[in-house]
Order: sequence, then C-alpha cells, then structure tokens
Amino acid sequence: MIPLRLPILVAATALLSLHLFSLVSSLNQEGLYLLEARRGLSDPDNALANWNSRNSTPCNWTGILCSSSSVTSVNLANFNLAGPFPSSLCRLPNLSFLSLSLNYINSSLSSSSLLSCTSLKHLDLSQNLLVGLLPSSLPSLPSLGFLDLSGNNFSGAIPSSFALFPSLQVLSLTGNLLNGLIPSFLGNLSSLRQLNLSYNPFAPGVIPSSLSNLTNLEQLWVAGCGLVGDIPPGLGGLSKLKNLDLSSNFLAGVIPESLSSLASVVQIELYNNSLSGHLPAGLSNLTALRRIDASMNHLSGSIPDDIFSIPNLDNLHLYQNQLTGSIPTTAASALKLLELRLFANNLSGSLPAGLGARSPLVAVDLSENQLSGEIPRGICDRGLLRELLLIENDFTGTLPPGLGRCTNLNRVRLSNNRISGDVPAGMWGLPHVWILELSNNSLTGGITPDIAGAANLSKLLIEKNQFTGNIPAEIGLLYKLYDFSAGNNRLTGPLPESLGKLTELGQLDLHNNLLSGELITEIQSWSKLTLLNLANNEFTGVIPQELGNLPVLNYLDFSGNNLTGEIPFQLQNLKLNQFNLSDNQLSGTIPPMFHNDAYKASFLGNPGLCWDLSGLCPSSTNNSRSRTKYLWLLRSIFILMAVVLIVGISLFYCKYKQIKKANKGQEKSNKWILTSFHKLGFSEYEILDSLDEDNVIGSGASGKVYKVVLGNGEAVAVKKLWRNSKMNGESHDQAADDAFEAEVTTLGKIRHKNIVKLWCCCAHKDCKLLVYEYMINGSLGDLLHSSKASVLDWPTRYKIAVDAAEGLCYLHHDCVPAIVHRDVKSNNILLDAGLGAKVADFGVAKVVEGVEKGPRSMSVIAGSCGYIAPEYAYTLRVNEKSDIYSFGVVILELVTGKLPVDPEFGEKDLVKWVCSTIQQKGEDHVIDTKLDLCYKVEITKVLHIGLLCTSSLPINRPTMRRVVKMLYEVSYEQKPKPLPKDGKLSPYYYEDDQSITSASVGDDETKNLDKCCSIHIDPNLIG
Repeated sequence: MIPLRLPILVAATALLSLHLFSLVSSLNQEGLYLLEARRGLSDPDNALANWNSRNSTPCNWTGILCSSSSVTSVNLANFNLAGPFPSSLCRLPNLSFLSLSLNYINSSLSSSSLLSCTSLKHLDLSQNLLVGLLPSSLPSLPSLGFLDLSGNNFSGAIPSSFALFPSLQVLSLTGNLLNGLIPSFLGNLSSLRQLNLSYNPFAPGVIPSSLSNLTNLEQLWVAGCGLVGDIPPGLGGLSKLKNLDLSSNFLAGVIPESLSSLASVVQIELYNNSLSGHLPAGLSNLTALRRIDASMNHLSGSIPDDIFSIPNLDNLHLYQNQLTGSIPTTAASALKLLELRLFANNLSGSLPAGLGARSPLVAVDLSENQLSGEIPRGICDRGLLRELLLIENDFTGTLPPGLGRCTNLNRVRLSNNRISGDVPAGMWGLPHVWILELSNNSLTGGITPDIAGAANLSKLLIEKNQFTGNIPAEIGLLYKLYDFSAGNNRLTGPLPESLGKLTELGQLDLHNNLLSGELITEIQSWSKLTLLNLANNEFTGVIPQELGNLPVLNYLDFSGNNLTGEIPFQLQNLKLNQFNLSDNQLSGTIPPMFHNDAYKASFLGNPGLCWDLSGLCPSSTNNSRSRTKYLWLLRSIFILMAVVLIVGISLFYCKYKQIKKANKGQEKSNKWILTSFHKLGFSEYEILDSLDEDNVIGSGASGKVYKVVLGNGEAVAVKKLWRNSKMNGESHDQAADDAFEAEVTTLGKIRHKNIVKLWCCCAHKDCKLLVYEYMINGSLGDLLHSSKASVLDWPTRYKIAVDAAEGLCYLHHDCVPAIVHRDVKSNNILLDAGLGAKVADFGVAKVVEGVEKGPRSMSVIAGSCGYIAPEYAYTLRVNEKSDIYSFGVVILELVTGKLPVDPEFGEKDLVKWVCSTIQQKGEDHVIDTKLDLCYKVEITKVLHIGLLCTSSLPINRPTMRRVVKMLYEVSYEQKPKPLPKDGKLSPYYYEDDQSITSASVGDDETKNLDKCCSIHIDPNLIG
C-alpha cells in the first residue's frame, strides 16, 4: 500500500506547487513590490487584507490608485501600520503620491531609501515615529512639490541641501526635535507656498530676513520656535501671504508698519511674545483679514480707530497687554465681528453706544480694565451673544433690558462694577446660562420666579448688592445649582423648603441678610455641600441635627442669629475647618468633641451654653444647691486623682532625669533645626508633640503624613521622612536625604495658589519633617476612586483640572529654571475646603536646565505606574513633556472615573483602554456614568485635551501653557472651524477663499489631529 501511495502524493504535491506558482506569477511586478513592502510592516488591524497575490494587478487594492495599469498613488494614512520605512515602494516607476501619515513608521529615514522615488511629487510621512537626521537626499527628487515630515522625532539641523529643492511648494517640519538655527537658505526656495516649522526646539535666533524673498508664500508658520529679535519689516512684502503665525516665541520690538501691506492675509497671530509699542496703523487696508491675535505681549498706546474698519474682521484678541485709551467708536460698525477679547489692559472711557447692534457678537470679554459708563443697550440685539464678561471695571447705570431676551447667553460675569437698578426679569431665567455673576454692584429688586427657567445654572453669585424680598421657591428647580452666594444683601423671609431638593449644591452663602424663620430640615440631598454660611440673619428655632449627616461639610457658620435649643451631638460627625455658632441663644452642654481650644471662639455670646466635661449645666436657680453639692463631690474625686497622678509623675521624672543625665552628651547632637519659608505662628516642639499614630493620615515609601492641630486652631500636614539607620549608627539612606533636599529646594521658593504651601522644615539626625498647609479634603485620587466620588460633579472636576494645570504651568513656564514634577498623579493633587486643587509632593522633582543644554537624563525612573510617559521608561529623558503625559492621565481619570491601571483593562492601561474603547464603541462609553450628560460637550472637549496630552509622541503634546488655555476655552462653546489641508493645528485657520461663519461649519469638519489612538479630536481645542 505505501509504495503505491508515495508516487501519487509526490505527483499531487508537484501539481499543487505549479498551481501556486502560476497564481503568484500572475501578479505583475508592481504588485510584488507592494507585497514586499507589506511584509516589512506590522498590520494589526488587517487593513491591507485585500492585497491578494491572486490578482493580476494591485490597482483595486486598498490605498492604491493606478493610471494605465501602473501604480501612481499609495495612500496608507491612518492604517495603524508599524515598522521601518518600506523602501521597496520607491521601486514603483510611476509613483507620484505617497502618504504613510498617522501610522507608527519608525527607525531612521536613510537618504538612499528615497533616491529611487524619482517620480514622486507628494510625500507625506507626518505623525509617525521616525528618528534621526532629516534625509539630505530629498532635494534630489526632481518633481517633489509637497513634503510633510511633521510630528516625528527628527533631530539635528535642517540640511543645507534643502536649499536646492527645484520645485518644492509645501515644506512642513512642524513638531519635531530639530535644533540649530532656522537657516536663511530657505529663502532660496522661490516656489515655496507653505513653510511650516512650528514647535521645534530651535536654538534662539532671529527670523531670517531672506524669507522675504519667498514671494509665492501663502503660509508662514513658525510658532514656538524660540525666535528672538524683531519681526523683519520685509515680511510685509509677501503679497500672497494668507496666514502669518509668529506666536509663542520671544520676539521683541514693535510690530512693523509694513504688515499693513499684506494684501492677501487672512490671519495674523503674534500672541505670547514680548512685542511692545503701538499697533500699526493702516490695518483697514487688509480687506481679507479676519483674525488678529496679538494678545499676551507688552503692547501700549491706544487701539487704532481703523482696526474695526477691516471689512471682514471677525476676531480681535488683544488681551493681556498694556493698551490705554478708549475703545474706538468704530467698533460698533464692525459688521462681522464675532469675538472681542480685550481683557487685562488699561482701557478706559465708555463703550461705543451701538456696540453689538450691527455685529453678530458671540463673545465679549473686556474684564480687568477701567471702563466706565453704561453697558450698551444693544449689545445682544443680534441674539447670538454667548459670553458677556465685564468683571472689574467701573460700569454704571442699569443692565440693558435686552439681556433678558438674550437666550444664547451661557456666561454672564459682571461683578465688581457699580451697576444699579433691577435685573431684567428674563435675565433670571436665561435657559443656557451656567454662571450668572453679578456680585459687588448696587443692584436692587429681588430674585423673581422666572429663575425656574435657568435649567443649566450652576453658579448664582449675587453677593454684595441691595437685593430684597424672599428667595423664591422656584430656586429649588435649579437641579444643577452648585454655588448660591447671595451674602451682604437685604433678602427677607424664610428659606424655601425647595432648597433641600438641590442635590448638586456645594456652597450656600446667605450671610448678612434679613432672613428669618426656622432652618429647613429636609437637607438629606445636600451630599456635596462643603460650605453653609447663614451668619448675621434673624433665624430662629433649633439647629437641625440632620446637618451632622452631610458627608463633606467643612464650613459651618450660624453666628449672629436667634437660634435656640441645644447643639446637636450629631455635629461631631463633621470635619469642620470653620465652625461658628457664636451670638445666638443656644443652651445646654457643648458636645465633647468641641472641648478644644480651637473651638473656643465658636460658642461666644451664648449665655446658656456651658463648657463642662461632666455634662451638667444649670438650667434654673431652684436646683442650683443640689448641683453645687454634686459638683463639690466631683471636685473631691478629681483632687484625689490629681494627687495620685502627681506622685506617679514625680517617680517617673526621677527615673527620666537619670536617663537624661546618662545621655546628655548624645542629646546635644540631636537637636532639631527649623528652617521656615513663611512667617510662622508655631514652634517645632508644637509639631513634635503631635506626631503620634492617632494622627496619621497617610503613608508611603518615604515615610508618614500626620495631621497636626496647632494651639491656634490651625491644622497643618507633617510629612516625616525616615532615614534607615544602620547598625553603627553612622550610615543612612541617601535616597531619603535626596527626597528631602529636593522637596525643600523646590517648594521653599514656590509661591503659587495651586502649589501646596510648605511652611517650614525640621531636620534631625534620625528623621526630617516637612510641614505643609493642611488640605482638608485629601487627595483627588482618594476622593475620586472612593464611595464619596459623587461629590465630584463635572463643574468640580473641571475646576480641579484647571487648578492643577495652572500649578504645573507655573512650574514649567514661570520658574527659572523650569521645574519638572516627575510624579504627577491624582494622589499628588490635593483638595482644599472648596475642592480647589493644589499640586503636592515634590520628592522626585527636578530642575530642568536651559534649552541650549538639552534634556537631562536621570539615573532612575521616577513616577507611578500608569502615569509614566512611554518614552520616559526607556530613555530616562527628563523634560516637561513627561509631566504633560502624566497630567493627561489625570484628565482621563477625571473624565472616566477609572484608575490609571485596573484589572478590567487587561494588559492595557487607562490611556490604551480609552483609545480602544472610543475606536470600538464611541466616546459615550468612556465617560463616567456618575456625570450628568448635560455637560457632555464640555466633557468631550476635556477628554480630547487628555488624549492630546497622552500622545505617544512627546513633541505632539501641547505645552502646559497651551493646556491651560485649552481648558479655559472649554467652558464656553468655541466657533467651529475647519482644519487646513496641511494639518496646521490652529483653531482660527480659514481655508482659501472660503466664507466661514459660525453656522457654516459642522462636526464633519473635525479631523484626526493627533496620533494618540487614531480618534477624531475637535480642532477647536488646538492652537
């Protein structure tokens, strides 16, 4: 049987081999080149599944286009491919278009690998992982007109051969690690239409004047390139220029008058520099100009009258400068003006009377100036206004009646002015407003029942006015209300019972009014309440015992009322940072937990209260004698106990003196050394006396953290760093010393509201202490991932993100030299009484040297699992980008409510889980189910910021300054704008010759801007 079967098997095998060979050989040579390229790439999504060797040509394959049966285009953008550059693609003889953008193409790009791409006109390798030097052979490609290598890790200088491109029109090197100077030879590329070099760590240098020779240039984008010196006047001769972006550099001097000659310019971005002098005249000649942003500079003088005569002007941003004078009357004639942001200047005078009457205003922010007069009556006549911010000016008169009909408003902030009169009735019930801030004015009238219509209202801030009347019961319909502050008014009547229904209420401040009646008791819904201030009113009745069940209440002030009865013992359940029941008619015994010097002032002015550990307080003179006898008995017992105690102490003291005498020499060398960084009201011994296990509130690898209540009632947090002493008592743990020195060096010189304050440090032979301000609500991580996470609604989480970002921004941009935290995580973001956030724990922080010295490498990996940037784990390269990645993880924690590492993710961490879940199911499936989806738009925008911060490429992560700006912009809806074809990440770019309005751009214009996880990111957030 076997000898007969063997020849048959051999013959069958031979026939099958011939058949397979015929199938493979049926594919033409270009198809074979493509299959060779595919074999060198990882394709986890099987995106190239239809690249089949059985086809005669590859012309129907995914990503392939042919002409006359020959491959002319290979477009494999955003296919999740990985591996080195497939050089076999250059063997396609007629290949003119090649795009591998938004993949994971890695390794270096050798000059030889591209030399055979002789027909190539369009080469796009952007948003990959390419490293090394830029290929100097690229100018040898005779037909190349488009070259985009942005968003990689190319380093070194721009090769001198780049001056020899024969017909290049687009050169984009944005977001790499290029250094050296921006070369002047780029001015030789006369055919160039777009030059994009932004966000590279170039050495400080000037803008080459030779760029003025690029007469065909339409886009010059050199933001964030470390540029210094003046803006070359010759740039004004680029008559075809449409987009000029010189932002986020160190440019100084004046803005050249010649920029008024840019006849085709659509956008001028000069923000975040050190420019000075006046704005140039003649800008009204720029008929195509739509946006000017010269904010965050040192500009002075007045705003030119003709700037509002630019016919297509829709955005004017000049905030944070030193501008003076009044806002020109021509502002009322700007027919297309959408955004006017002039805050933080020295502007004065009144606003143009017709401002807004003819303009489709969407946002007006004139805060922090010296403006006066009345708010223009027609500021919302077009009905599109969403933001009106006039904080800290000197406005007078009444509020425009039209504001009551301005239903698109979502932010109204008019505090710290001198506005008077009644609030227009409709204004109380604006349907989309989430913050209504009228504090510190002279407004009158009352809160009307119309407030029931303000369904989105989160903050109602009306303190320091002259409001009268009752608080309407309809306020209980504001289910999103978090902060109701109406102190220092003339409100009367009882508290409406409906207040008890406000489940989101976090702060209720009604002090200094004429409110009366009894306190409401149905307050079980106030699970998020942290502050309750009803001081100086006319409330009567008893203190509700239900207050003791509020889980996060830490500020309670009922002083200056007519409350009676006893203090509920349930109040002992609260962890109070501020507590005041003084000046009432309370009686009975003060609960034992308050028998502390810290609370003595809390009960003054209550004659019926007694401070007595026995619990016996006189209630009438009739039984005072019996109580006196009983008290004498108790005193006798106490005297006897005291005698016994004194004898015991005396014996102990004698023994102690013997021990002390024996160790006298050693004791002298063990004294504590205190170094203070602020004026202190305590000594090191007051701290030492409280370092017992009962006061431990946290522990870690480096030691323990204690809560210490000082004699003045103030609480501090004490971090105790141990040294691990060895047997001989002479060696110690160097790591503990390093952590101590790092934290002291870093925090001792920092002064910022979002960085935890270091009061002092105490050094001793065996241990060292760091004394911080005490953060009553602990860490964000502990609260977010506990049963109390419900107190963190979306407005609170958003505020925490902003606070922490501001703290990190200060470290990165305002400290000289910059400080990298290296251990940013939710457990190192602490929360104060109002759930404001502060960055803490600087034990592994490092100072970063100047840019010219490059990033520093550390000998060990610092950080926590789930927060460490991917490149840090294998390069140990320390720079601000590693902090930004970690902060991005914190943002994702705030959005998802999930831990950075969790068993439900399998082998993934939070970043990868979010990315894959969005790809498979959509964004809704990563948002924390405890969050109210009425904030979905804002939550999604913050989610996108977190994804940008956690980009796998460090260069693609925004700076912390940019993160702060993006977070600021989240709280109000931005006008959507399309993304340019070159991929410039700017929220204000306009396509060629298109008419863009707030109504003409939809969600379908959003593009994939960041190779974080191949998701669509809102371009409105990136700039």
